[in-house]
Order: sequence, then C-alpha cells, then structure tokens
Amino acid sequence: MGIFRENVLTGKSVLVTGGGGGLGREIAHALAGHGAAVHICGRRLGLLQDTAANIAASTGGRVTAHACDIRDADAVDAMIGAIWAEAPLTGLVNNAAANFISPTKDLSARGFRAITSTVMDGSFHATLSCGKRWIEQGLKGSVVSNLVTWVWTGSAFVVPSAMAKTALHAMTMSLAVEWGPYGIRLNATAPGPFPTPEAWEKLNPLPDTESSTTSAGTIPMRRFGEMPELTNLVTFLLSDGCEFLTGQTIAIDGGQHLAAPSTFADLGSLTPEQWQAARTAIEESTAKAKAPQAGADSR
Repeated sequence: MGIFRENVLTGKSVLVTGGGGGLGREIAHALAGHGAAVHICGRRLGLLQDTAANIAASTGGRVTAHACDIRDADAVDAMIGAIWAEAPLTGLVNNAAANFISPTKDLSARGFRAITSTVMDGSFHATLSCGKRWIEQGLKGSVVSNLVTWVWTGSAFVVPSAMAKTALHAMTMSLAVEWGPYGIRLNATAPGPFPTPEAWEKLNPLPDTESSTTSAGTIPMRRFGEMPELTNLVTFLLSDGCEFLTGQTIAIDGGQHLAAPSTFADLGSLTPEQWQAARTAIEESTAKAKAPQAGADSR
C-alpha cells in the first residue's frame, strides 16, 4: 500500500511522542521506512529501546529512544534540546495519549488529569519547545497531531479526551496562523477506528458490549482502518509535497462521523453492573500495560 518514494523523507528528523506502542509505533516505523531519522519518546525506556531496535532492524532506518514524561514541560524541553544539539528536528508528531470510557460523574480529578495532562499539556509542551527553536533559528517545521472526530461533535463517556483533543484542534488552527509567517505548518489527523490492542482494551473493555465508535458496522466502508492508510497521511503531511496545507484537521474514518454517531453516546444504556465490569477490565488492562514490555497508546 506504499504510495511514496522510499526516500521521500530523507533529510527529515521527526519526533513521535508515545512512539513505543500502538499508533505511535506504526507511524515511527513508516517514517523510518521513508528515510527520516526518527526519535520516539515515552515513559518506559525499555519498551522504547525494543521498539527502536525492531524498527531499525526492519527498515534499516535510524530510530532513537528517549525516556520522557511529556506532562513535565522542563523534561520535554531538555529532551528536545538534547535532540537539537545533534540535529534540529524538522517535524513533530503529537501522538501520546491516554483514554478510557467512564461515566463523567464517576471521574476523579486524578483520572481527569491523567488524560488531559498527557493529551493537551504534553502536546503543547512539545509543540512549543520545537516551535520556539524553529522560529529562533529561522527553520521551517511541520507539526502533525493525532486527534479524533469528536473534536467536531464531543462525546459522552470520554469527556476528558474529547476536551483535550478539541484543545489541540484549536491549537492547530491558531498556531497555523500565528506561525505561518515563519514557515511552520500545523495539521492534524482525526482517525476513526484503527484498532490496536493497547487502546481497544480501554475503549472496548466488555466483550459483549460494543459502541458505535468501535463498530465496523457504523462505517460506510464496513471495515476498520488499515495502518498504512493512516501512516500514508502522516507521511504526506510531514513531506515537502504540501507546504501550502496548514491549519487543517483531516478525518480518516471511512466516513463514519458523517454517517453515524461516531461517539460513545450509546453506552448510556449500560447498567451500573456493566460499568463496574468495564472499570475492572480497564484497571486490569492498565496494570498489564505497566508491566515490563507492555505498550500503551490510545485513540
């Protein structure tokens, strides 16, 4: 399903946040395969190093792992400063995320911040750290953020994620205007269902209960997305082939958000017992993700 020259990103240097697993791992693999020098970051260095080694072995590309909690602005700036000392980044993919379904009335402040601090704060920290360096040095740059179609509709039962992703949608439009004169572009993707085990366990924790969001039946094309389709779009947005494209959030969901409720609203029919079962399954998934060699990435 490749549509680009193998060397289309040669000379590019791109940081993928949350690159150790899920969508981030797939994006990093595609970018390395097209010639980019790729940096991946996350909180578990062992996982990142294994991912980097596997991608480098299969693509022949250069992939560097960095342990960093992107919720910490100083840690993010130190990491990007270290990368810059070797060679400036040309691109940033804001992919790191966290999400789980829950009735909003049951959310704790800690649960809310666990999601918004990663999705919104972390992505802003990385964007600002790169942007200020591009501006100071007169360099062009491209930022691509992985969002969701809920930025246009909102979604029940994933309110922190919907709020944080919508903030990044606003950031994309706002900084496209503010930083356009410097040659810095900001765009975003809004993927529909691209199942990864790490995310699916938290968004679809009950085997006998499926929401519209995670159902292929609500997608006009009657199938889930395939990873090369998403990575092709990200590659295009980071390439030199679309330098007049900025400030856009592009849905890639087989038309789902146009045809059906691509949200979790239909989970309103769950009973308290089912929600308790979902919470238990999510907690088990989270515990497993924190174990050695586990990955975490969320839509």
